[in-house]
Amino acid sequence: MDVVTSIEAWLFQDNVSLAALFVGIVLLSYLLEDLAIITAATLAVEQLMPTSLALAAIFVGISSGDLGLYLLGKSAQRVRVLRYRLFRYQRARKLRRKIHQQAFSTLFVVRFIPGLRTVGFTLSGFLDVPKSKFFIAVLTATGLWTVLVFGSFFQLGNAQWLKESQISWLLIPLGLGVMLLVNKLITRTFLRDAYDTAR
Repeated sequence: MDVVTSIEAWLFQDNVSLAALFVGIVLLSYLLEDLAIITAATLAVEQLMPTSLALAAIFVGISSGDLGLYLLGKSAQRVRVLRYRLFRYQRARKLRRKIHQQAFSTLFVVRFIPGLRTVGFTLSGFLDVPKSKFFIAVLTATGLWTVLVFGSFFQLGNAQWLKESQISWLLIPLGLGVMLLVNKLITRTFLRDAYDTAR
């Protein structure tokens, strides 16, 4: 958490170049995606960074992180013990079939459920989900999520009443709190449905 705090504090210092801000947001997105989106929106609102560049940094950070997880799963295929243990079970073979048949919808949903992204994207690489299906699903979901969250906080930050009240610094902690609540709601909704179906 100290690393996250250090990166975020550094991003808001004076005289940070646009290239450094871009790299900082990408690095922050590897650690905490939602915080990176809110931070980028805040930088854009405070006109420390152009809106298009802030959006691009978020998109590059999240997409490359997702690709990294997929490639990690691909490289895990070389570990013979993992392959043997996974594919000797019938349930694992069914999971592989299901993830291949419903790759787009599964990966799209996984993007919005915190805690499942790492497992879902790594498993996609391990189970040989075609790269094209993976990228289309992940890029579509990432684009939607980024525009939705970034746009919401950018609009809120640009509200006249917020600018006049001098409390725009509250945008990041408030935004993070809202994001945590939304993530909890999404997780409960999707996982409850999955649990009920499994029963």
